[in-house]
Amino acid sequence: HIRLRGLMAIPPADADETAARRFFAQMRELLAKANAQHYDRAQMDILSMGMSGDFTAAIAEGATLVRIGTAIYGARDYSKKM
Repeated sequence: HIRLRGLMAIPPADADETAARRFFAQMRELLAKANAQHYDRAQMDILSMGMSGDFTAAIAEGATLVRIGTAIYGARDYSKKM
């Protein structure tokens, strides 16, 4: 009973801005191809990609969701033990 809504991706960690933008463009094209298939139980309308360091490029390439927690809250402190 899963309904697919779209794709989520991040570019390779070593990608510069140009490479990240190409990656985001490829994801947009992949979403369009998947949407054109008219899969049952899939409404391919969400493209989640981009994080605090590259969200502007992701938005320019069609992201509908971005993850910008670091830009809002700052970097995580991994030295604290839970």
